[in-house]
Amino acid sequence: MTPRLYLLQRGTAFVMVPLVITHLVVIMIAVHGGLSAEEILARTRGSAAWAIFYSVFVFAASIHAGIGMQAIAHEWFGLGQRAAAIAGHIFILFLLSLGLRAVFGVYGL
Repeated sequence: MTPRLYLLQRGTAFVMVPLVITHLVVIMIAVHGGLSAEEILARTRGSAAWAIFYSVFVFAASIHAGIGMQAIAHEWFGLGQRAAAIAGHIFILFLLSLGLRAVFGVYGL
């Protein structure tokens, strides 16, 4: 892993920490308050703030996981640096497409 990728992965982890904590706290409060998943989605649907929150989350998590997948492909599976980088980029694009599809599906923006 290059120093640039190392810093990028640590940076995305730094971004994700407050997002994960916020996500978990909000879910626990909502579920403890007796809301179902359907009720939660009904309350947040169409919210630009939540769409931005989860879009940032998707971007950070996709990049973080893609860099990790690149390292795994190189170290564990013996792929060359270039092949591992291609695999990592494909994984990033795959996660971005799934995550952003979910965000747009829920928040409709």
